[in-house]
Amino acid sequence: MSALEARPFDRDDLVGLIALFEAADARCFCQYWHFEGDKNEWLARCFPDPSDNRVALAGQASQGELEGVVAIERGTVVGWAKLAFAEALPKPYGQRFYRALPCFRGDRAGVALLACMLVHPSHRRRGVSRRLVAAAIERSRAIGARSLEVLPRRVDHRVADEELWTTPFSGLRELGFVEVDGEGPYPVMRLDLGNAGFTGDTE
Repeated sequence: MSALEARPFDRDDLVGLIALFEAADARCFCQYWHFEGDKNEWLARCFPDPSDNRVALAGQASQGELEGVVAIERGTVVGWAKLAFAEALPKPYGQRFYRALPCFRGDRAGVALLACMLVHPSHRRRGVSRRLVAAAIERSRAIGARSLEVLPRRVDHRVADEELWTTPFSGLRELGFVEVDGEGPYPVMRLDLGNAGFTGDTE
């Protein structure tokens, strides 16, 4: 029986989550989609000292504003996937690959986004990301989302793991996601969650 479990993030997971980002040298601390400055300002915030991002993550967790799922093995956080409602996190959809796509028109209430994913370097290619996506599906249902979107990378060559932080393409179809738009390496995948009505509740 596997010792790995994936479940919704809890505030008690914060120390382990921060340790995960530090182990992966992921200086964003899941703040990029919230950052309003330009590229140079973002780089200045991450290097040489990413403490502002670390503090922002801790603040979101303490205020109950951090939504997502964690993968835990023997008490250690080894994976993280960020969730948000699409209307509350517009930055990913404003990228040039997505901003003009027809699939994002119309009523967007109740659409959740799996915004990013991080797996501990020593646990990659061991099925952790799949467990995270499966847990994110269940969590999205629990918070009342009517569908879950993912903006993965589809590549036909070997890339560094760090380039797949928006979730790898492989395995999404097996979990029920359908490609609804996008071109080449930037497809849009969506899963109908079957919720009859959107409440927006997060408790």
